[in-house]
Amino acid sequence: MEEEFYGIEFEGKVWNARHGGPFDRGSADSYYGRPEDPHFYTGKTGDGLVTADEMTSFEMFEYNAGYRYNEMYGDKKNYGGGRYD
Repeated sequence: MEEEFYGIEFEGKVWNARHGGPFDRGSADSYYGRPEDPHFYTGKTGDGLVTADEMTSFEMFEYNAGYRYNEMYGDKKNYGGGRYD
């Protein structure tokens, strides 16, 4: 089975933003307003959790890039309380 690849260009690189991967999880943590907590899944989200103490330096780099990407270009989850919620 071939690994999924979904590329996002950011900071002069093309990042693998596959669902559940380090870049994806970093951007999701930012989107949901969570603090940085490096992790990813070997499969899709929820399948094969890899925590920060198990991650390689490059996987940490990918996670942090995803977090920065969403902070710069992404949006944030609206939890309600606004005029039209």
